[in-house]
Amino acid sequence: MTQLSAATVEAELPAPVVFGDWIMRTREFAVVKVVLSSGVEGWAFGLTRDGAVAEQIRKTLRNIYVGTSSKDLETTFKTAQRRSLASHSAGVGLRALSLVDLAMWDACAKEAGQSIAKFLNGDRPQMPATAIIGYPPATMGAQEVFDQVKDLYSQGWRRFKAPVGTSNQATADRLLAARKAAPDAWIGCDAAWIYNDVASALELLDLLKEVNLGWFEDIFPPGNAQIVANLRASTNIPIAMGDEQGGIYYPEALIAKNAVDVVRIDLTCMGGITGGRRIVDECLSTNVAFAAHMFAHVHSQVFGAWGFTDVPIEWGVPWTGVDPYADSLEQPKILTGGLMEPLSEKPGFGDLVNFDWVKTQKCIDPEGILVSK
Repeated sequence: MTQLSAATVEAELPAPVVFGDWIMRTREFAVVKVVLSSGVEGWAFGLTRDGAVAEQIRKTLRNIYVGTSSKDLETTFKTAQRRSLASHSAGVGLRALSLVDLAMWDACAKEAGQSIAKFLNGDRPQMPATAIIGYPPATMGAQEVFDQVKDLYSQGWRRFKAPVGTSNQATADRLLAARKAAPDAWIGCDAAWIYNDVASALELLDLLKEVNLGWFEDIFPPGNAQIVANLRASTNIPIAMGDEQGGIYYPEALIAKNAVDVVRIDLTCMGGITGGRRIVDECLSTNVAFAAHMFAHVHSQVFGAWGFTDVPIEWGVPWTGVDPYADSLEQPKILTGGLMEPLSEKPGFGDLVNFDWVKTQKCIDPEGILVSK
């Protein structure tokens, strides 16, 4: 590799996203570019979650990766992680390392003239798709959720996931509306880590009995597997956890505590392709289900290539505030039964930067990687 660069895009939202004390007025993304000695470029993007991801890449990872061979991805990944275990085993450092790893895989596949699926010796199957509905959660009421789900259902969608609203009752009203609009669909709830104890989480679940939830997701702040296990022991609703976690003792602690029905996996912050496969294998070895978090342009192609064709792939409803960066890229084609067609087959992951959209957003791009050619 001859070049490693990173920029930040501060994407505008149609309205603030509010989850209790957590208020998002923009969605910030790190964008990574690598250049191989052949001149081939690789790209990746992911949420920063307000961490200094681009700075971490420029400060530490560039010094490790530049000059390495693209044929030694696993060795370089392990070197980068072990050279600074305190920084690169979790959190912002692992997020930065994950994006660099994905960009390297993208470049290597492009250099080989193959899609990422073919480069991983896999296929490009149809996969179940989940629409992330109900955004912005603080302003979208039950009737609007009903109308949104009814429209998506008519387009073929059969899986829906909504975040919590401004109160337990608002959340219940929104999810009941979704169920009314899609009586036979899978419906999940994302709690966005707003609960602090089992009793308050159960208060919401008591209001959702008629919804028949597919799962209850990310209920408590990361870091306490026991409280998640206590909730799981108190309900028959499947529990899913793990968004934005990864790193040290993930998912080992959740599995050891018998805390979850579904481990959530996000390759953009849990080790990329090289490091993320460990999480998949740990789930397989313990017979715990797993599902991907957002970033459909990566996860549909990687999990499909790995042969996990039943893993649901999450898509935000375009321009509602879920993922404006991904909204600017290729969107899914939904088939009968809620499956999505494979994305267009192109070298690597395909097109991961929409330069026309990026230039309309606020960017920190000291090396000019987001300036279209």
